[in-house]
Amino acid sequence: MVKKDNEIYSKDELDFFKSIENWNYDSMSEKKVEQFKNEAKIIAKNTIEKKTRKKALNIRLFQEDILKIKAMAIKEGLPYQTYLASIIHKFSNWEYKTI
Repeated sequence: MVKKDNEIYSKDELDFFKSIENWNYDSMSEKKVEQFKNEAKIIAKNTIEKKTRKKALNIRLFQEDILKIKAMAIKEGLPYQTYLASIIHKFSNWEYKTI
C-alpha cells in the first residue's frame, strides 16, 4: 500500500507494528528468506550497475576556461576531466553550492 503525503507509515506498516506489539508476528520460512535474499541481491546488483554506468559527453568550452579548470584540477590533484566530472556530479546532486 502506498503512503499518502501526510502519513508517516502506511496501513501495512501500521498493521505490521501492531502484530509485533501483540506477539502475532510469524517469522518467514527458510524458503521465503532465501527468496527475499536473492531478490535483494538482484536489486542491489541492478542498482550498482545503474549508478556506475557512464556516458560520454562532448562540450565546447572557451580555451581560457579550460586552462583555469586545468589549474584548479592540479590544485586538487586530479586529472582535469575527472575534476570536471566530479563538479558536474556534485552539482547534479545539489552538493555544489558555489558557482
